[in-house]
Amino acid sequence: MFKSLDIQKDMEVVGLDGKHVGTVDHSEAADRIVLSKDDPKAGGRHHLISIDWVDYVDQEVHLNKPSTKATSEWQAAA
Repeated sequence: MFKSLDIQKDMEVVGLDGKHVGTVDHSEAADRIVLSKDDPKAGGRHHLISIDWVDYVDQEVHLNKPSTKATSEWQAAA
């Protein structure tokens, strides 16, 4: 079991398939992660993903869904 404090700025976020989803910018509240707008996949916008999508954390943040599903379901930050 991971703690949200294990998730740090600039960590790579990868899908269940091991493919790159984004880079952590910061955590927002206790339930969301904000991905960096400077990441090549971000299109110049911050995106939000749910902390519930995180399977485990080591040197990377590993999601419990494939990268394509994660990027289709993420929310663009206002």
